[in-house]
This record gives sequence, C-alpha cells and structure tokens, in this order.
Amino acid sequence: MQLSSLTAVSSVDGRYAGRTANLREIFSEYGLIRYRVIVEIRWFQALASCADIPQVTPLSENASQFLAQLATGFDIEGAARVKAIEATTNHDVKAVEYYLKECFESNEELSLLSEFLHFSCTSEDINNLSYALMMLEARERVFLPAFADIDTALKVIIKANSGVAMLSRTHGQTASPTTLGKELANVAARLQRQAEQLGQQVILGKINGAVGNFNAHITACPNVDWPHFAKQFVESLGLTWNPWTTQIEPHDWMAESFHTLSRYNTVLIDFCRDIWAYISIGYFTQKTIAGEIGSSTMPHKVNPIDFENAEGNLGVANALLGHLAEKLPVSRWQRDLTDSTVLRAIGTAAGHGAIAYASLLKGLSKLQVNATRLAEDLDRSWEVLAEPIQTVMRLHGIENPYEQLKALTRGKTISAEIIEEFIQGLDIPDAAKQQLLTLTPADYTGNAAAMARSLGKDGQ
Repeated sequence: MQLSSLTAVSSVDGRYAGRTANLREIFSEYGLIRYRVIVEIRWFQALASCADIPQVTPLSENASQFLAQLATGFDIEGAARVKAIEATTNHDVKAVEYYLKECFESNEELSLLSEFLHFSCTSEDINNLSYALMMLEARERVFLPAFADIDTALKVIIKANSGVAMLSRTHGQTASPTTLGKELANVAARLQRQAEQLGQQVILGKINGAVGNFNAHITACPNVDWPHFAKQFVESLGLTWNPWTTQIEPHDWMAESFHTLSRYNTVLIDFCRDIWAYISIGYFTQKTIAGEIGSSTMPHKVNPIDFENAEGNLGVANALLGHLAEKLPVSRWQRDLTDSTVLRAIGTAAGHGAIAYASLLKGLSKLQVNATRLAEDLDRSWEVLAEPIQTVMRLHGIENPYEQLKALTRGKTISAEIIEEFIQGLDIPDAAKQQLLTLTPADYTGNAAAMARSLGKDGQ
C-alpha cells in the first residue's frame, strides 16, 4: 500500500498532516540525515582550519563553496542516497560518511582529503550534535512561535475582559468573584514562565570520541589542544560544550527541555478543561462556522471540539515527553543503544504538541463571552458577600462574625434584600455600613481588573 496521509500509521502524518507539515524538515528521517551532513561537513572544515593538523590542508575558495553548497543544498534525493548506502552498511551514521566521500569524488581537492571526514569521531559525536541542532531549530521555529501565538491570542481576550466580573468557583462552589480577564491572565503568566524557561534552556553538545576522553585524537595528533578545539567547534554550532561525557552526551539538557515542554502542556490541559467547563455553563459561546456539524444526530449542538482535541493531543505529547525525559539520561556503563530508537520519538511528541497548539488557537478564535450569563450568575450569588461582611465586622470588634454569617448563608438561598437587612442591623460605623450596602457581587472583585491589565508589566 502506498504511503499517504490516508495510509500513515500515525495521526501526526495522517489525519493531522496539514498541521505538522512544518515539522517534517526538522524531525523527519530526512531532517536527521540533513543535520548529520551539516555536522560532518562543519567538523571537516574545522579540521582543515587547524594549523596543528598539517596533514589536512587549508581549503581553497572553490572547495569551501563546494562544501557550503553540499550542506545548504542537501535534499530528499541526497537523503535517499544515504538510505541506499545504509541498506548495505546497516549503520546510519557511517552511511552519511560514505555519502559525503562519494560527493567529494567530484572535487579533486576534497577527494584527496576525504579520510578526514568523520576523523576521530564516534557516531554519537555526530548524533548528539545533530539532535542538539534539531532541538535548537525546533525551539526557534516551532515551539516558541507557537507559544507566542497562544500568548497573543490570550492577551486579546484578557485585554477585552480585564474588568468583566465573573463568579469564582472553588471546590465547584460559589466563591469570591474575580474577573474573566484575571483568570485568563493567571494562565498566560504560567505559560509565559515555561516559555521563558524553554527559551533559556542550555543545549549541550560534545565531540570527544568513543568514551569522552579524546583517546584517538590525542594518539593521532598530540599537539592539538583537543578539549579547547572541541569546545570552540561545539560553540560555533550555537551550542554549549559539555566536557563531561561517556560515549554519549548524557541527555540531561534534553530531559530538562522535555520537562519544560510537558509543564507548558500541562498548564494548557488545565486551561482546556476550564474553558470546556465555562462553555458548558454558558460563560462562553462559540462562533458557528457554516458547514460544521456538532453532532451527527443533535442539530443544535456546537461542541467544544477544539479544546477537546487540544487536551487529548497534549496528553499524548506529555506521555511521550515523560518517557523521553525519564529514559534518555539513563545509559548502561559508557553506552547502550536504547536512546537511539527513543530519540526518534521526539518528532512524534512535537507533532502531537503542534496539533494541540493549532486546535487551541482555533478554539480561542471562536470564543465569545456571554456577558449576560456571567451577570446572571453573579446576581444569584449574594452569599459571596458573606466574606467581606464578616471581615468588616472583625475590623470593628463584632463578636463571632464568621459564625453569624455562616448561620445566615450556609445552605440557603440569599438575596440582595437579605444581605441588606443583615447589614442594616450591624453595630458598625455608618461609613462602614454604607460601604457594605453599596457592595454587589459584581463589584467585589478586589484588584482582579488591575492584575489583568498589568500582565507583562513591571516584571509581573
């Protein structure tokens, strides 16, 4: 059966292929081979520029341009050739080396230097740097832009609703009012923190040989300061040098990255469930789209499918991210191969995340605030004023204020008239009494509106 979006095993490349197309260049088999080609070429160029290795001569302008084109022009046909070589070698990294040697044959200068491809390297020298470049590019092109789009979408709703009063529900019960904008700002602030941590995450790399000690390097070229040379090379790729490794870079930075992504996703899961519930009780309605069907049998329904889809895909992404973070830092002795196959799941985790972020953004674009429903809920919940009333009573020395309000309100239907009558009977200063008499559930929001408006200002 021919592979297509209809025959793909994974929904990432099947049903949701349109939402993950921009991930293919980064996370696919082609993407991994492309990064390996880049690392091999850059290492070769670094060796050629080292005066302490006279056996590999400095490159001419022609050779340098040839290498640049080889790296930037690498395409699907090149990747297919690498895979064809791998069919014989049964070794994916060695296949890249042999592919580049084939390419070097068309350039006389480089053909004489081809044995310096993969010089002193173990496969993991190439692999760890390739995956590091993969994650670096994914962070800049996939994750952080998606997070910025979500942040922008939330801020639009926050700004428009910073002062829109809303009944809180703690333990599912009526509680002190807030504003819609403030509750969304809470989410936005949490997401911003995780996005900032991902942006600041150090991405480590190593290129120090079979067990991390430059054994072959020092034997072949003892005059080279290999730790310094390797550090400069790794940093030239935009990565941070890790000198403390076995055969593999231990993947701790990857675990940190995946845990951060998982925390970001977890905040979104929490958010999706809350929005789903708010839609359920009518605080939000959803814009209808011509042709869309909510239920195959109930024509009236406009289901919150975008938030449900986001929640489900975030859960799958987190399951994979959790395994990646827990497994990758664990390796038997100086190296085992269990990380190799697990690393190939990074793209799947990222794919489910990307699907979720797109669904969430679509859902946010369809949300409409039902101000009437919010106001109705507040006007039916005068019992929430028991908190400020008993607090003012405490201030003025009234005995047992909490107990009095408990007796008045607990398990009862409370109206504005009942609250007014109770306040009128209090032995407190007139100014304090008037303050309480003018208070309504919709007014009792503390600094919620100001907090919503302050999002992103003064370090908040």
